[in-house]
Amino acid sequence: MKHIDRSGDGRATVIITRPAAQAEDFARHLQAMGRDCVLFPLLEIQPLPDESHLIAEIAHLQDYALLAFVSPNAIDAFFRHISQYPKDIPIAVMGEGSRLRLAEYGLNDQTATIIRPRNRLKTDSETLLDELDCNALQDKKVLIVRGESGRELLADALRARGIEVTQLAAYRRVAPQLDAGRAQQLRLLLEQENQWVVTSSEALRNLMHDVDILGLPDGVAKMQRQQLLVPHSRIEETAKSLGFQSITLTASGDEQLLVALQSRL
Repeated sequence: MKHIDRSGDGRATVIITRPAAQAEDFARHLQAMGRDCVLFPLLEIQPLPDESHLIAEIAHLQDYALLAFVSPNAIDAFFRHISQYPKDIPIAVMGEGSRLRLAEYGLNDQTATIIRPRNRLKTDSETLLDELDCNALQDKKVLIVRGESGRELLADALRARGIEVTQLAAYRRVAPQLDAGRAQQLRLLLEQENQWVVTSSEALRNLMHDVDILGLPDGVAKMQRQQLLVPHSRIEETAKSLGFQSITLTASGDEQLLVALQSRL
């Protein structure tokens, strides 16, 4: 667990739970705001053990009428294997973070066709479907780049509309091991009031699993009283189902999470 102290004035510590590689930039913004933060990843992003199928599919991009990326992780894993994207193929993304990640690879509204939900408070498969011209995609092929599992709703909905869908695994998500050091760190975090930034339902379930493993008599109850900030309504629903009592739903993207944290100083 990496601890970055910039406040020292008793304000709640911000716990950043995203994978370590994605946390550093967010932490720098928090430091600029004078906030004390802890990096406590709840997911690890790893390459596939065998990337041959991924590489082979990328070689046939022109077969597809649309590419959909489920996350910034999917974008990073995909672009590790491509030098230049064929900009005549439209791209679909679900959240603001993915749009910003595409920009890092030179793809924006000026250089490519990027389709995304207009409602930044609800960025998911359902709202993305509202933006797609599914009639124009009928009898054509769509490639969905994702992790080893998840995001079945979009694929199923497209197939129901007569669209051929290929789901391409580009990376794997694993829960960090709860070793002795990490367990002790989690115990300490439960002893104070924090603001937890959680950007994945899977990560939130991993957290509650780890808290349960600790076996503290009041551990789950303490976790449920922690403050959560989430950028997606589906994560909010997961948090409610897990018994969390203080949940702030922000719009999609790091900027909106930071605005929410700024307002809760």
